Amino acid sequence: MDVATGWTVQMPTVAELMTADPLIVPADLPVSDVARLMDFYRVNGVAVQDWDGELVGFLSQTDLVHALATAPLWDAWPGLTARQLMTAPAVTVAAGVAADEAARILEARRIHRLVVVGADGRTPIGILSASDIVRGIAEWES
Repeated sequence: MDVATGWTVQMPTVAELMTADPLIVPADLPVSDVARLMDFYRVNGVAVQDWDGELVGFLSQTDLVHALATAPLWDAWPGLTARQLMTAPAVTVAAGVAADEAARILEARRIHRLVVVGADGRTPIGILSASDIVRGIAEWES
């Protein structure tokens, strides 16, 4: 409730703020190909699925930078796959969750994005990033 006006303020939902249709890569895709896709589509991370379509993790720019900065990983770079560098399991959120709850998950986990899943609880339908939440705050407050 807004104390000054007494009105109840409706918090936007994850679905209202997320980026829909996330880039999804197979778990066995070489990380060099993942990096090219992320650069081409100008995204900061990708959902990773196994051959059964199961969401198994998330691979971010930070994961790729970590590989570059870690000698054993960098030495293995030509053969590394998404599965070997991804963060697993992927941290997910339902589309109907309020933005403030999603922000609490990001803060508690010290991560920058969540995979938004559909009604089945496993199909990626979007990505909610900290940037999406900040954009939502800016729009919501104006």
